Amino acid sequence: MPLYDYHCSACQAAFELLIRSSTPPVCPHCGSTQLQRGVSLTAPQGKSAGIVASARRQAAREGHFSNYQAAERAKTR
Repeated sequence: MPLYDYHCSACQAAFELLIRSSTPPVCPHCGSTQLQRGVSLTAPQGKSAGIVASARRQAAREGHFSNYQAAERAKTR
């Protein structure tokens, strides 16, 4: 299921919804069905490296091995 951006024509609210194509979207603010749809971005542009670095720091704090890069991990056969 894709994530869509919606803009409500009735109350001018902008929001994201994850819904099935068979389900009609409804504005969570006013309940209107007069919505304009656009496709959402999957990840913030240009921030992927920061997200990966943040996840590695979190894993290191928690003691997981996922904070190591593939070249740093022990070779197993």
